[in-house]
Amino acid sequence: MSEASASEPLRRFLQVARGAGLRISAAEGIDAARALDLVGYADREILKDTLGTILAKTLDEKVLYDETFELFFRPNAFSERRDASAASEPQAQNPWSASEPRGMGAGGGQSLSELLESDDRAALATAMEMAAREAGIQRIRYLTQKNMYVLDIMNRMGLRAVQQEMDALLDAGTPADTARAERLERGVERLRDATRDFVERNLLLYARGETEQLRERILKSARLANLSPQELERMRVLVRKMAKRLATRYARIQRRRQRGQLDIRHTLRQNMGWGGIPFVTAWKHKHLEKPRLMVLCDVSGSVAWVSQFLLMFVYALTDVLSDIRSFAYSDSTIEVSDILEREPFETAIARVATLMGFGSSNYGSALAEFERGWMQDVTNKTTVIILGDARGNNTDPRTDVLDRISKRAKRLIWLNPEGRGSWGAGDSDMYRYAPYCSMVRVCSTLEHLERVIGELLEKR
Repeated sequence: MSEASASEPLRRFLQVARGAGLRISAAEGIDAARALDLVGYADREILKDTLGTILAKTLDEKVLYDETFELFFRPNAFSERRDASAASEPQAQNPWSASEPRGMGAGGGQSLSELLESDDRAALATAMEMAAREAGIQRIRYLTQKNMYVLDIMNRMGLRAVQQEMDALLDAGTPADTARAERLERGVERLRDATRDFVERNLLLYARGETEQLRERILKSARLANLSPQELERMRVLVRKMAKRLATRYARIQRRRQRGQLDIRHTLRQNMGWGGIPFVTAWKHKHLEKPRLMVLCDVSGSVAWVSQFLLMFVYALTDVLSDIRSFAYSDSTIEVSDILEREPFETAIARVATLMGFGSSNYGSALAEFERGWMQDVTNKTTVIILGDARGNNTDPRTDVLDRISKRAKRLIWLNPEGRGSWGAGDSDMYRYAPYCSMVRVCSTLEHLERVIGELLEKR
C-alpha cells in the first residue's frame, strides 16, 4: 500500500472525529499519523488503543472516540456476512487496502454480474468501498442525500451493465437465460440493501456535527441493526419522546371524538321553545375502544434489537392502548407481560433474553406453542402483532396455525426487519405467512415503528 493510500483512512477518520465533537489539533493529527506508521491497520484493537491515547483527553471525549471508532472501522454488510475463510484474509478485513479504485474490476477483473452470481462478498465489499470513495461519500450530510448516494455507488459498481444484461437474458426467453436473469435480480436486491446500510452508516458518521433535530431524523430512519451501543442508548430516549408525542396526539383526538359531533336535528328540536336559538346542544357520540394488543417478538439474533424497541414503544403508550400482552419466542414461546410491567425496562429485557437463551428460530414450533397456551385469549377485539424475519431454519412454518390466529383476531400484523428483497430467499417463509396477515410491513427503523403504531391508533 502506498503512503498516500495508507494515510487516507486516518485523514477521513480525523475529519469524522472532529465532526463528532472531538478537539483534535494539527499537532495531534501529526502524532496520530506517526503512530499509525508504527502500528498499522492489521490489529484493530491496537489501532484503537493507540489512536485513543493520542486523540481522547477527557472521559467524555473517550466515549465519543469509542463510538466514532466502532462506527468508522466497521466492515460493511457484505464483509460481515462473508465466510470464515474469507474473513481471515487481510485484504477483506481492511477495506482501504487497495491502492487504486477498481470500480467494476474490484473482483480481480470480474464484472459486477459475475461477482453477484458467485456471491463474492469480499470483492463486492471492496468494490463498494472504492465506488463510495469515487462518489465522495465523505460529503454526505443530509437524509435526503441517501438515495442519491446509493444509486451513484451502484452505478459506479456497474449496475447499468447488469440491468442491460438482465434485459437481454429476458429477451432471449430460454429457461436457462430466464433463471440467470432471476438470479441476477436477487443479487441486485441484496446489493441494494447492503449499499443502503453502508450509506446509512456513513451518514451517521459524517453528519455527527449537525443539529440535534437533524440527528434525531437520521436516527429515526437508520436501521436499528446498524447502530452502535452508544447510539442505541440515545435511541431509547428518542423512543420515549416519540411515544409521548403519539400518546398526546391520539389522546387529544380521543377526547374530541368522545365529545361527539353536533346533532343538528336534535339540537333544533330541543330549542324550539326559544325560537330555534341553540341554548341547549345535542351531540352524537361514538364509542371508541382502545386497541387490545398481543405482541409476539422474536428475540433471536439481530431481530432482538427491533423487538426491544417495539416493546418499549408499546409500553410507553399505555394511556392510549389497552390490555397489552407481550410474548417472546425463538424456538418456543413465553409470556413476558409481568416482567415488563414489574421491572425497569432495561432490566426486564435482559431477563427475557436470559430466559429465552439464544436458540435458533423455529416459527412453526413457536406459533404452535402460542396456540396451545393463549389462543383462547385471542378475540375479535384483539390485534396480534408478530415481529420477526420469518426465517425458521427450514422447519415446518405451520401456516395453518397462523390461519387460525388470523380468523380469531380483529387484525393480524406482521413486521419484518428485513428488506423485501430478502423475503422468500433462503429459509425465509415470509411469502407463506403474508396471505394470512391484515398488514405486512418492513420494520427496521424507529420511523417504521412510529408509522405502524400510528396506523394502528388511527384505525381503532
